[in-house]
Amino acid sequence: MKKFFELSSWSRKAAIGSIQRVIASTKCVAISLVLVAFLAACDDSSSASAENSEPAALSSAEKQGRSSSSSVSSAGSETLSSSSRCAGASEECDEAISSDSNAGSNGSSRSSSSEKKTESSSSEKLSEASSSSAGKVDCSTFLELEKKHDKWNWYVPKECRFNPDIDYGSMTDSRDGQVYRTVKIGSQVWMAENLNYAYTGVKFNYRDDNSDKDYSSDSSSWCYLNVLGNCAGTGRLYTWAAAIDSVKLANDAENPLDCGYGKNCSLPARVQGICPEGWHLPTAAEWDTLFTTVGGKSTAGNILKSQTGWCCDANGDDAYGFSALPVGFRHQSGYFDHFRDHAYFWSGDATLLVEKAGSMSLIAKDEYAHRSGSYKFFAYSVRCVKDSE
Repeated sequence: MKKFFELSSWSRKAAIGSIQRVIASTKCVAISLVLVAFLAACDDSSSASAENSEPAALSSAEKQGRSSSSSVSSAGSETLSSSSRCAGASEECDEAISSDSNAGSNGSSRSSSSEKKTESSSSEKLSEASSSSAGKVDCSTFLELEKKHDKWNWYVPKECRFNPDIDYGSMTDSRDGQVYRTVKIGSQVWMAENLNYAYTGVKFNYRDDNSDKDYSSDSSSWCYLNVLGNCAGTGRLYTWAAAIDSVKLANDAENPLDCGYGKNCSLPARVQGICPEGWHLPTAAEWDTLFTTVGGKSTAGNILKSQTGWCCDANGDDAYGFSALPVGFRHQSGYFDHFRDHAYFWSGDATLLVEKAGSMSLIAKDEYAHRSGSYKFFAYSVRCVKDSE
């Protein structure tokens, strides 16, 4: 009987001990759950805090980029998208640049305008005014990203493309109020950037003799990839007829001239063309004067190129501030070619061939400056030179 009571007492103690262990275990589980919930709440709170602080930082950077922005043309300016927050040059900017399909590949870039008619939220660009000072923008961060990816960075403010050691002048185009930087090189005063005057409303037609296609456009000037914001950084591309303003020449009351594609005419010694009042298209002789001033045609290519934007480690030294950008050209059938490895400019000269006109070109990894004849239906950049006093 005594053993029975002892056994019963032991059994009760064992049962109580088991119950206590279960309770203790349950408490541990409960405490653990509370801790997990607490940590999760903390994590959510910190994440929310980070998310709330990031736009504030980006907004600050955005303001820096926007402080140098103005309307591109009378056609209006682009709206800044969330991708333009890359003005802060953060990792977000890094990713945006590396994935930007509009920037073109290394070397020659060929893109069809029919594939990229409108700008997307990932390809909207900052528009900068020529009158902005380079000191207002931290150019180094933008340019470091461009160098890292070896591709054109549309987020680089235009003022960062100029030589910071050059004392530039400026002029205002009275037709649309755009301000351009100018530079004196020897006895000549040149625009230090490509013309961006919107020459529109003139029908451009071209028939390819090797196919059944007719190409047409309601304009004779274009922005790269047909994205309006791109004109702010690189200027417009013009057919030769647009560059010489063939409509104005044809309507001249005293000496009407029928010029343009397929036509040969005796142009005056100075052709204002599409340039602002007091400026004109450079002639072949004026290009040669420029080459001579900077040391000769054999080295002028490197000297006239901008210090940024060229592919293949082919940036120039831009010693005189001409700052030629590798904009390439627009083909008559609508695609854009040689972006980042060529710069093409029209001359105010006709040639003996009715389908060609005078031009000047610079090529990546080539120190020469080239003058030649180019098909008039190509769309090239325009640099205006100031009328002599």
